[in-house]
Amino acid sequence: MELLNKFLIKPLKIIYQNKVGFIGFLIVIFYVLMAVIGPLFIPLDKSPKPELMYQPPTWEHPLGTDYEGRDILSQIVHGSRDVLYVAFLAGFLTVLIATLLGSFSGFKGGKWDFLIMAVADILLTIPQFPLLSVLAAVMRLDYTFLAVLISVLSWPTLARAIRSQVLSLKERDFIEAARALDLGTRHIIFTEMMPNLMPYIAINFIFAMTGAIYTQVGLVFLGFVPFVSHNWGVMINIAWTKGAIFYKQSIYYILSPIMAIVGFQLGAILFSRSLEEIFNPRLREE
Repeated sequence: MELLNKFLIKPLKIIYQNKVGFIGFLIVIFYVLMAVIGPLFIPLDKSPKPELMYQPPTWEHPLGTDYEGRDILSQIVHGSRDVLYVAFLAGFLTVLIATLLGSFSGFKGGKWDFLIMAVADILLTIPQFPLLSVLAAVMRLDYTFLAVLISVLSWPTLARAIRSQVLSLKERDFIEAARALDLGTRHIIFTEMMPNLMPYIAINFIFAMTGAIYTQVGLVFLGFVPFVSHNWGVMINIAWTKGAIFYKQSIYYILSPIMAIVGFQLGAILFSRSLEEIFNPRLREE
């Protein structure tokens, strides 16, 4: 019960007290539920209905219809799964790699620090999106491999920041005491240092997710990733190729996936406000 209160009930209370963060939390939960269980309740509309082409929003079609008269809302719901899957996986792997390498580099120093930071510097000099575009076009990536590739190219910036934090932390008295007691590198990093790094890591997880969404949707829109589902990037690509930007009656078709992306990004950024208070008690308003 104590663990439940510490890791679930208390954080939820802190989120609720931060109104901006709570709104962001609700938005993120809405998107997660839409991706996980939404397709079970809203079937994908695959049947062309030319007579309903580019219809405005109605009760039957809340977001209108596309160039073949199919429901846009069902495409948004079914497309959310792949977008959020890549976002969460890429964000998690980016933070995991950056945290492990950055903390190890900063704590150990010496040749390990030089080697890891040299690799990070090399990756930072490579334009990420053009490289991903070339690799995606040549290798025909699936979404899992795409998430892995995004994370492999995205970790250096966060790793450098975490390294700087660790360099500062390891001069603190409690770290010196832990080293004097010979508690070991693993214990010092994960038990002594990690609680101090968690606020920064959690917030950067949000930013890594949002960056992964932009990258994925951009690659899909440009056609470098196979069209295997009604991804939001696929919807934008099809809307563009069908000339949706030139006809005012088709505005709902091209705006719907764009606003879906903006909505999730907004929710994630607002939610990050409450994450700061969860991990840093000094920011909480009593």
